[in-house]
Amino acid sequence: MGTTERFQEQVLAAARDRAPLCIRGGGTKDWYGGAHAAPQAAILDTRDHAGVVDYEPTELVITARCGTPLAEIEALLARHNQMLAFEPPHFGAGATVGGTVAAGLSGPRRASSGATRDFVLGARLLDGKGDVLAFGGKVMKNVAGYDVSRMLAGSMGTLGLLLEVSLKVLPRPFAEATLRFEMSEIDAIRRLNEWGGQPLPLSGSAWCGGQLALRLSGAEAAVDAAMRLLGGEAVPDAAAFWMEVREQRHAFFSNAMANAAPLWRLSVPSTTGALALGGDQLIEWGGAQRWLRADGDAATAQAIRQTVQACGGHATLFRGGDKGGGVFQPLAPALARIHARMKDAFDPAHVFNPGRLYPESAS
Repeated sequence: MGTTERFQEQVLAAARDRAPLCIRGGGTKDWYGGAHAAPQAAILDTRDHAGVVDYEPTELVITARCGTPLAEIEALLARHNQMLAFEPPHFGAGATVGGTVAAGLSGPRRASSGATRDFVLGARLLDGKGDVLAFGGKVMKNVAGYDVSRMLAGSMGTLGLLLEVSLKVLPRPFAEATLRFEMSEIDAIRRLNEWGGQPLPLSGSAWCGGQLALRLSGAEAAVDAAMRLLGGEAVPDAAAFWMEVREQRHAFFSNAMANAAPLWRLSVPSTTGALALGGDQLIEWGGAQRWLRADGDAATAQAIRQTVQACGGHATLFRGGDKGGGVFQPLAPALARIHARMKDAFDPAHVFNPGRLYPESAS
């Protein structure tokens, strides 16, 4: 029996018995998302369903099964001088491509290259009725109709088991350099927005503790010209720095975990000024993504969400803290109804990762 057939049997049995399933690959992001509504849920392990199905470097597309290690895919792409341009975090050696897409997380390059969902071209999904559904394709122009394959990015496995995914890949830049500047938070936000409006090869930014790091990527001449224009101090071994930011091993994140302080991910318009939220911050994506370490109770969490929402953004309780009030920003009523209809259509018995995205009472 193949892995797909085994998955179908497990899903059909779970739907019949109304027994929840917890989809898991490498388990590197088990902590992310809402508290599981059924802690004793059976594990649906995807690691046996692995392997690259198709990869033609000249087509800039790779198709792989969900249990394929992310490191394996990145190593294969690197041999052809290509990359996953959304720079997904691993958060552990066992990260799989299925979990990467389901989590929908992107790294420092996201502001210039796009988010995970922007690189999902197609997918095969096992739904809650045991049917294998195919969406999208392997070319960027295949966007007719409702783009379900991209909707799966960030769905946290709540709509079904992602069996296979096709991702757009990009060539690695010819040259990269990182500059460091001493400046305040307010000045960093202002300068990032000014630079973002200029034809500069920006591919990453991170401000923390009075220092701004700025990554430049592209043609060698463009990177050299930008360095002369911007000034600053060149950062040696910059690749290690961006890896620390991406994998949250930077001192900012390490301190948060050591102190058991809740870590919030704030998404706001890049032009939003400094946010006084009572904690330390690390700012990425040209000002659009802000990480916040902040202790506090439910009232503090509500104040954070209200402040960010007033700016036109949303807040996620990323690590730690009390998940009882929900992890992700509550949906507006109209969006909540759409979310509920999609969940019912793909997973009628609600067996897939219940509570992982939104509390079941809201889905």
